[in-house]
Amino acid sequence: MTGGWTGDLLLGLAVLVGASVQRLAGMGFALVAAPVLVLMLGTDGGVTPADFAAGAISAVGLAGSWRHVRPATMLPLVLAAACTVPAGARVAARVPAPGLLIGIGLLVCAATLLVIRGVRAAALRGLGGAVIAGAASGFMNSAAGVGGPAMSLYAVNSGWTAREFVPNAQLYGVLVNALSPAAKGLPGLSAPVWGLVTAALAGGAPAGRAPAARVSERRARAVVLGLALTGGLTTLVKGVSGLWPPSWECSVKGGQICSGHAILPR
Repeated sequence: MTGGWTGDLLLGLAVLVGASVQRLAGMGFALVAAPVLVLMLGTDGGVTPADFAAGAISAVGLAGSWRHVRPATMLPLVLAAACTVPAGARVAARVPAPGLLIGIGLLVCAATLLVIRGVRAAALRGLGGAVIAGAASGFMNSAAGVGGPAMSLYAVNSGWTAREFVPNAQLYGVLVNALSPAAKGLPGLSAPVWGLVTAALAGGAPAGRAPAARVSERRARAVVLGLALTGGLTTLVKGVSGLWPPSWECSVKGGQICSGHAILPR
């Protein structure tokens, strides 16, 4: 549920902003949009639309850059991700909502900070690094809708340039974001919301194209990662707050009245 037309508009705005920053910086749709979609649609309904939309925006970008893709390099990443997507889907289905929100918030924040710091590790290079990064990315993508940071860390440790990273990340985004809905089913959105998401995706790329010519890659990445960190922290706070019932909530238990956290005698 998105909470009426206001919620639908906020959902469309989240997708629009995510698509815009993806066009601006070559990355960031899931980091920016996934926490917002989870907060608005819930843990059951937010991750799959984020995966679906991220795959769609990656496909749009790939249409103009497919000639620069390295299929042999991407194969172990995609295969490793395919092995862990089902595990991520099971975790997302079984973990209670507050716990999953906390997990998503922590994953987004940790992944964003790792990308900001450009963490270097020998384990993230070569074939072994591709398998580790792909497995982590597939699990995170299916469970939380944020598989991109693991791919980014692999690219950093492999010495890829931005020109090399973008088309290969787009291919990866198309394939892996197709695996998650396949494991969990298509997003259960109404026809008007589907139309709004489609329009937001279509408008996001042109909206990000204009500033892309004037904003440096470094500054664009800073904007993306700042928005991602904000979304992750918000999701984390929402999850933590959901661990306790509201202070005004009352119930009767075994002859006693429960007010908030205190058990009061009748």
